[in-house]
Amino acid sequence: MEILNGFVDSVVGLFNSSGLCVLTWQNYVMIGISIILLYLAIKKQYEPLLLLPIAFGMLLVNLYPPIMAAPTDSSNGGLFYYLYQGVKLGIYPPLIFLGIGAMTDFGPLIANPKSFILGAAAQIGIFITFIGAILLGFDPKAAGSIGIIGGADGPTAIFVTSILKPEFLGPIAVAAYSYMALVPIIQPPIMKALTTKKERSVVMEQLRPVSKLEKIMFPVIVVILVAIFLPDAAPLVGMLMLGNLFKESGVVDRICKAAQNELMNIVTIFLGVTVGATATGEVFLSLDTLKIIALGLAAFCVGTACGVLFGKLMYKLTGGKVNPLIGSAGVSAVPMAARVAQKVGQKENPGNFLLMHAMGPNVAGVIGSAVAAGVLISILK
Repeated sequence: MEILNGFVDSVVGLFNSSGLCVLTWQNYVMIGISIILLYLAIKKQYEPLLLLPIAFGMLLVNLYPPIMAAPTDSSNGGLFYYLYQGVKLGIYPPLIFLGIGAMTDFGPLIANPKSFILGAAAQIGIFITFIGAILLGFDPKAAGSIGIIGGADGPTAIFVTSILKPEFLGPIAVAAYSYMALVPIIQPPIMKALTTKKERSVVMEQLRPVSKLEKIMFPVIVVILVAIFLPDAAPLVGMLMLGNLFKESGVVDRICKAAQNELMNIVTIFLGVTVGATATGEVFLSLDTLKIIALGLAAFCVGTACGVLFGKLMYKLTGGKVNPLIGSAGVSAVPMAARVAQKVGQKENPGNFLLMHAMGPNVAGVIGSAVAAGVLISILK
């Protein structure tokens, strides 16, 4: 009888510790959302390198919440808690920028400096959303963290939020990376609504060749200017330009490849799963989070629209030589936004090749979002 009672107690204890008793309805809702995101990543291939680890981290933390638990006097923390410190301490975003820099060709931007205008225009959404967030009741630091989602640059959003409003890091990071992944869905309707068929069909002239000296000087000059005039943006821009200098110098091929591949891949995995793991049901399904997601979408849409509208202005000023679609790439989701501009343009004119032209505003947007981040940090911290 004693053995039977012990067996029953064990079964009851096992059941009480299972997810059937521990998980809440919020967890099940988030599990459903994570499965939808996994579908988009795998079946639709919407930025799977980002969306898949984020969705799986979201799935795992809602199935097994202790994986994100903080350490106590009697127990260690969960695995994701320790990996998350790289996000919380602002370590992962600059490392991601190092890898991005090592993979980026600033040639199209150097060849067409006017692209800087389009990259800057797309950042307007950040500041419009900043104002909107304040009007909706968020404090200035929270509003700055929400607004930066409009740059469509996940590492930058994480970097800013970890400094200004760490408690909002989870929903802001998930929103930023989700919208980056959904660029192919969000941008085309805005681009088509704001342009005519004639404008979308414009074939742009081939860019001039850029010398190796120009490509080497560019990262050095940019980091000097940014570090002097906007020191708070120096960590992101500095690592971006260091990675680019690895690539363009041609003398450190081994570490350039490490930054492009091994380092970038490892940090992307850690960043993705831990960002997803912040999306627990209790935290994510709240009114503030829903406001953040809505404002983030608004920021991204406004940024895209501003880039396209400035592209239309350049179309007029140049007598029809600039295709306005390239302005949408200024949101800095590299290289997705440039590929979307190419795809939309080629639908209108099969002989149109906008990819390299769109890469100018695209990489300008990366610099622009980092500069906008520095401005918000310097004003609000």
